[in-house]
Parts: sequence; structure tokens; C-alpha cells
Amino acid sequence: MDILRLKEIREDKDISQGEIARFLKVTQPQYSRYESGINTIPIEKLDKLASFYNTSTDYLLCRTDERTPYPHSKMIKYEKKKEHTHS
Repeated sequence: MDILRLKEIREDKDISQGEIARFLKVTQPQYSRYESGINTIPIEKLDKLASFYNTSTDYLLCRTDERTPYPHSKMIKYEKKKEHTHS
């Protein structure tokens, strides 16, 4: 799967593949393979990139042209609240 938006959004921010690779804790060649679609990007890395770029995974996957991230799920808020009460 070729994820063209990974390259597009990275270049829009003037960030090198090496910088993003370090952020994701992968090698630059590995990240390059994600951008070109040679390797499938793991969901946790895609999620991390969506947070980093302040967008949605759907935007990165070209499932929407809306760059604005979705509002947080009530379930996420519930899980975070649960974590704090058990600490």
C-alpha cells in the first residue's frame, strides 16, 4: 500500500525521513519503505504519526481529505480516567 500522504505531510513540515524514523524508533531505510508502500506501517506507528502531525489516521491513509483530527472518543476519556483511579 503506497501511503503518499506520509511523504507529503512530512515534506510540508520540512522534516527529513531520518528525523521521523528516529521519532518512530525505526531506521531511515525502514521508514522509507513505509512511505513507498514496500512495507506496511504498523498501526501503532501510524497512530503515533497521526498524533505527531495532529491529524487522523484516515487522512494519512487517504480515506479522507479532511486534515483536522477527529474529536477524542468518549471511550478514550473513560479509559484514561480508569487508569488514574487505579494508580
